[in-house]
Amino acid sequence: MNRFLSFPIVMLLTAACNTQPKPETATAPAASYFQSQETGVQDGGVQVIPISTPKGTFKVWTKRFGNNPKMKVLLLNGGPGATHEYFECMENFLPQEGIEFIYYDQLGCGNSDNPKDTAMWSLPRYVEEVEQVRKALNLTKDNFYLLGHSWGGILAAEYAFKYQQNLKGLVISNMMMSIPAYNKYADEVLAPQLKPEVLAEIRQIEAKKDFANPRYMQLLEPNFYAEHLCRLPELPEPMTRSLGKTNQSLYVTMQGPSEFGASGKLLHWDRTPDLPKLSVPVLSIGGKYDTMDPEHMRRIASQVQNGTALICPNGSHMSLYDDQQTYMSGLTKWIVSVNKGEKKVAL
Repeated sequence: MNRFLSFPIVMLLTAACNTQPKPETATAPAASYFQSQETGVQDGGVQVIPISTPKGTFKVWTKRFGNNPKMKVLLLNGGPGATHEYFECMENFLPQEGIEFIYYDQLGCGNSDNPKDTAMWSLPRYVEEVEQVRKALNLTKDNFYLLGHSWGGILAAEYAFKYQQNLKGLVISNMMMSIPAYNKYADEVLAPQLKPEVLAEIRQIEAKKDFANPRYMQLLEPNFYAEHLCRLPELPEPMTRSLGKTNQSLYVTMQGPSEFGASGKLLHWDRTPDLPKLSVPVLSIGGKYDTMDPEHMRRIASQVQNGTALICPNGSHMSLYDDQQTYMSGLTKWIVSVNKGEKKVAL
């Protein structure tokens, strides 16, 4: 799958993620938004949550940013195996609309425990982990928005199929609802866009399963990532920091090692027939140049009961960076609108 579903890229590149606060932002709401909800020693909103699993109890790391009892967004990072850190650009946009959000490193990721046991890398187990996190953070159907990006979109969707009664809104960001459809799109649409000689060399390396070969990344970075992962001339520092910490055991177990097709536990995952079962408001986000088929992501919104599509015209898989204004303005408008009672939002 795409390297945002993996990305062992370590590129020392930086880019700022800045925007100016709205001049009309009021002092009183800002004071309320940043008012601490903690008692005792203050630790910046960090809450470490014990998670019960078939292999014992482990701890996962969360951190709340802001305070709004009506709009709370739990962020599910991609990979599988990256970290919450690439979501740091949210700090420049969501607070302006009074939207609270919560960073969360899934088990095996970032600041959370890593059991180093491939039996733990399981989609159903991760769904139950999210449910335990929800309960610990007191997120309810009256305030709980779940945003999953890339692999996080698979996890968010799977959570909603089982627990949508706990959600106020669901955001599936840059993720198709079928791995077989993704594989087909990668083979039939994305791969042929590469120069024939580049694709041939990539296929040769993959056929030999020589994924550690430096030449593999030398071919992918300028020819594939720069077109479909993130189209900025320099990758944002939070993104490279997050992806540089990718848990390769988790990634390879769930997705497999190849860039042009899944071969891990997710190989046969396909939830498109079940989309009509989702009644919770859903925002499906994609990018014109995404590793994922933007038309598939547009169709997601039409197949759920209360869907809205946001396709970023200049965006790729990391549309939250390379078509940032479109992504963030659409996301925040949708959350605020759903909070007001709308189920389908015109963006």
